[in-house]
Amino acid sequence: MFPKPKSVLLPNTYAFESEPMVKATGFREYDARWLFQKEINLMGVQALGMGLGALIAELGVSQEIVTGHDFRGYSASIKYALISGLMAAGCKVHDIGLAVTPMAYFAQFDLDVPCVAMVTASHNDNGWTGVKMGADRPLTFGPDEMTRLKQIVLNAEFKNKAGGSYQFHENYPARYIADLTSRPKLKRRLKVVAACGNGTAGAFAPQVLEAIGCEVIPLDTELDHTFPKYNPNPEDMEMLHAIRDAVLHHKADVGLGFDGDGDRCGVVDNTGEEIFADKVGVMLARDMSAIHKDAQFVVDVKSTGLFVTDPVLQKQGAKTAYWKTGHSYMKRRTNEMGALAGFEKSGHFFFNKPFGRGYDDGLVSAIAICDMLDRAPGKSMADLKDALPKTWSSPTMSPHCADEVKYGVIDAVVKHFEGLHKNGVKIGGQSIRDLVTVNGVRVTVEDGSWGLVRASSNKPELVVVVESPVSAQRMHDMFEMVNSVLGIHPEVGEYNQKI
Repeated sequence: MFPKPKSVLLPNTYAFESEPMVKATGFREYDARWLFQKEINLMGVQALGMGLGALIAELGVSQEIVTGHDFRGYSASIKYALISGLMAAGCKVHDIGLAVTPMAYFAQFDLDVPCVAMVTASHNDNGWTGVKMGADRPLTFGPDEMTRLKQIVLNAEFKNKAGGSYQFHENYPARYIADLTSRPKLKRRLKVVAACGNGTAGAFAPQVLEAIGCEVIPLDTELDHTFPKYNPNPEDMEMLHAIRDAVLHHKADVGLGFDGDGDRCGVVDNTGEEIFADKVGVMLARDMSAIHKDAQFVVDVKSTGLFVTDPVLQKQGAKTAYWKTGHSYMKRRTNEMGALAGFEKSGHFFFNKPFGRGYDDGLVSAIAICDMLDRAPGKSMADLKDALPKTWSSPTMSPHCADEVKYGVIDAVVKHFEGLHKNGVKIGGQSIRDLVTVNGVRVTVEDGSWGLVRASSNKPELVVVVESPVSAQRMHDMFEMVNSVLGIHPEVGEYNQKI
């Protein structure tokens, strides 16, 4: 019998080395995230592996799984603890070693393996760890699978058995890189800054971009799990400003920034201005729908309203559906709708055939951006951006809110806005035109300005985004309106950044 995990154990004690610790809040909506040693220990990770192996069998899927780990000082040890649990549950484990997350997704197809468990803290700060999991390629777990996994692990409902095995795939990255680069080279010689924040993507991004014909300016591509410059997150202004400086210094055509596990790509244009990922999505949708008639796209609720109102997309017959934020939700919806692509404001992009296999890969996104520039030989990245109708958009802003209370706060905020809408109450002198409540609440008023509030799926935070097609002042007005509603709730704390 394997012990039932405890929610809290003190480090540097007998119990910490003898019992599993797994804090329940680490099981998120679509993946798992914990502070290592504070919320989960290595025996807890082993229990997670046993639980995942049991869930895979319960789902009726062959117990064969790909695993890899990102570049953190502790990720390899966590992966081996996970592997020991998976093998105890009877799984055949295919270990691809140090990898970006999309390399593990690729390996599911390349090795013909149904399941994946990638050890990564993604863009979270050092100290965090986690696992992105799936049992139905190219999809990853959603709330149903995560809820059941949580039950199995916390109640120690393991079904361990003999038959587990382990195979290490030597030099696996070469297969992934070959898959990305076995294609015609770009006709246009693009000078590209490849920024990796000393994260995992630094081992792969520069050579992929060089192989498709780019001149690459590497920026913080040396692997260093202390992240000495900044956290590798292309939504953070510190990373975007570092890319801007490099683009301007080297007179580059574009700057591309990759997050800690390489499944997202941030963009800075040739003038040094960052382009938020939803606007990049509109640009790519314009490019792709010019080639593919009546293209269908899916975007998350944090994304710009231009996907619906852009005259070029309308003229090219493109259709767009809004859906829940979160890589698993978006991946699943893009797959279900047979959409050409899905775009998430965080930078997770999902390309179906002929562009990709349906999973999020920052390097596939980078290649799509380079191809878009290649198909517009007389135009710069700034030209393509400036051709979009003007809107004023905020970055993603995240006030602190504990995991235990954040969903209750959001429920109250949704009810508040539903009440205003039902009673015809104006906000900022304007009527509410539309409410989208598939994921928190997105409030759009008469002039097209909108504000979104939702719960973060992977951190103890809320998420706030605002946009206006009218003016910067109207964008600020929407933020003040949203912020005043959040101010009613004392559980909501300081923001990580504000406009």
